[in-house]
Amino acid sequence: MTDISRRYLLAGATGLTVAAGLFGSVDLVHSAATAGRRRESALRIGYLPITDAAPLLIAHSAGLYAAGSVSSGKPVLFRSWAGLAEAFVSREIDVAHLLMPMALQLQRVLGAGVRVLGWNHTNGSALTVAPDITDLDQLVGTQVAIPFWWSIHNIVLQQLLRAHDITPVVRRSASRSERTVELIVMSPSDMVPALANRSIAGYVVADPFNAIAQIKKIGRIHTFLGDVWREHACCVLVTRDDVIAERPSAVQGVTDAVVSAQLRITADRNRAADALTSGSYLPQPLPAVRTALTYPAPPYQTRHPDWSPHLVGFQPYPYPSFTRKLVEAMHDTVVDGDRGFLDDLDPSTAHRELVDDTFVLNSIAAHGGTQALGLPADLVRTEQVQLL
Repeated sequence: MTDISRRYLLAGATGLTVAAGLFGSVDLVHSAATAGRRRESALRIGYLPITDAAPLLIAHSAGLYAAGSVSSGKPVLFRSWAGLAEAFVSREIDVAHLLMPMALQLQRVLGAGVRVLGWNHTNGSALTVAPDITDLDQLVGTQVAIPFWWSIHNIVLQQLLRAHDITPVVRRSASRSERTVELIVMSPSDMVPALANRSIAGYVVADPFNAIAQIKKIGRIHTFLGDVWREHACCVLVTRDDVIAERPSAVQGVTDAVVSAQLRITADRNRAADALTSGSYLPQPLPAVRTALTYPAPPYQTRHPDWSPHLVGFQPYPYPSFTRKLVEAMHDTVVDGDRGFLDDLDPSTAHRELVDDTFVLNSIAAHGGTQALGLPADLVRTEQVQLL
């Protein structure tokens, strides 16, 4: 048997099928149960075509990966979180960026040896609504799209709605009289046309899809999620325990390359946008990617301008305080699927069970220390969340 958790495999297919329902595919269950070790020594990287993936992609574009440590081909593009998760669990890829709540779910439900190495980015997501919507109350009685149930997008959106006395619901129509909003999962690329034809009232997602709606004038950015939860993590850099055990030097090399890429992007965001589009890493047009990385002269108001909530940030350290706060929020989040894994997901222990910060701490030291990356010297912070 592979190093997939025996606890879940011995539980039988039924429990795993329910869990995989959150991904919309029982193929994920099959992948977890039949996964074997890849013979290729070079690590393969997978990603979704969103700006969240920028550090992994810029590292490849700039030739930052150490020779022989990573596959010579481009990182592998996936169109859905389910597809990326399945490839990761089945060992078709070794390194990826995953939604952090999704990484927690995968580790607990499938026992897939998931290990978070560090943060891929902070901020970079927003709630985009139809042009005529100016207040959250106008979403009552409508559908709003999210990219995945276990995502920071869904978690923060639900926190916002509840703070405004609006109840998020799934699998039942929204009601004005009951002050509910129906949440539906939708591929990010489908959100823009859905908003354009008004089949949804809004969506919450990573960029550049918020920037695209703004550029095409089919929607307006209502709230940057970074204006609600300061410098929250969305996607994290992940690998598996078996990769760490067998290729620790390659894992260190990938982490070093990602940290170096984060510094490059921060130093010249326009150049990064050019590289992401001209190199065919992202399929979206340059103006949308450039806007997503820079948001110049933003036509919106923010409640916390000192937080720079409109700017996607790039720093690698995974704060334990965030993991704890995230797990607490997950317990309060409505999803369409099994929530049983939350029963033993303890906010006080989840971080050390999921995160291996050995490699990122080495990388931070090698790239000038905490000061060079704009991090506090003691690597401690207090989470700042303001819903109203």
